[in-house]
Amino acid sequence: MLKTWAWIFAAVFILIGILGFVPGITTAEGNLLGVFEVDTMHNIAHMVTGLVALFVALGSERARRLFFQIFGWLYLLTTIIGFIQGDTVLGIIGANMADHFLHLVIAIVSLWLGYGGRKRMAGSVPTQPQQPPQQPQM
Repeated sequence: MLKTWAWIFAAVFILIGILGFVPGITTAEGNLLGVFEVDTMHNIAHMVTGLVALFVALGSERARRLFFQIFGWLYLLTTIIGFIQGDTVLGIIGANMADHFLHLVIAIVSLWLGYGGRKRMAGSVPTQPQQPPQQPQM
């Protein structure tokens, strides 16, 4: 499951990073798809994230899990800083409220994947119905 998600993250982030430079898809005001504020640093961050995801998609399960854990925490931190600062993240990356909410969703999904997600939930469901212990008969 993590391998598939790593490939999805790789493809989406690289694509979004590239599309952020394409006029028409990004408005003159710097809004990707007319909604998400992007700039050169934002686009580079997306492409680097995609390349790291690509690298871990080709690696081990442990590397993929660690990627989603680290990536999730970084995106959560980015979200918090973005909500506090409003139109920037550390004065380096331009962002708007749509970006902040998208970053929050990405952080939640990444942390869920990195810390077990479906695997843990499936492991907590008993495979056979539990029967009460038998009382000895006299």
